[in-house]
Amino acid sequence: MGLSPLPEDQWDDEVDKALARMLPAERRNPAQAGNALSVLVRHPALTRAFLGFNVHLQFSSTLEPRLRELAVLRVAHRRDCDYEWQHHAAMGRAAGLTDADIEAARRNGTAADEFDRLVLDAVDELDEKSALSDETWTALGARLDDRQRMDFVFTVGCYATLAMAFNTFGVAPDPTAGYP
Repeated sequence: MGLSPLPEDQWDDEVDKALARMLPAERRNPAQAGNALSVLVRHPALTRAFLGFNVHLQFSSTLEPRLRELAVLRVAHRRDCDYEWQHHAAMGRAAGLTDADIEAARRNGTAADEFDRLVLDAVDELDEKSALSDETWTALGARLDDRQRMDFVFTVGCYATLAMAFNTFGVAPDPTAGYP
């Protein structure tokens, strides 16, 4: 099972166009694109379409980056996705997560901050029920507006889908990815 990265001799204009939304020209090659993108570009049209959505969640989302990364880490833990965990632990650190915050994403209920605990519970609820209860939606609304709550739901769903894909395709963590 799995897919290997697209061989270098198959990187063509379609692959370049697919990655243009996320990577600068100098990184659109098999040596610098990373394992995940190097596997995803086996299907350039799908990659290009998906990256439009993913780029929004990463760079234009109304969620603060720290909160986004905490949610993604919880998804990665629940879905047992090493690639996503390692990649987003490093991104989480850059967004202000501490070692304790990152560990709390593994062990829900241990976050020091009450709102962080709510966010982690909300990820679990979405993963288990594919919906947030009225109570959780309202509780999130104490700090997040409607757009932020929408971005939150789509972030959890997007990264659950990515974890499923990465696990199925056998995408290995990049050697320079960040956190055990």
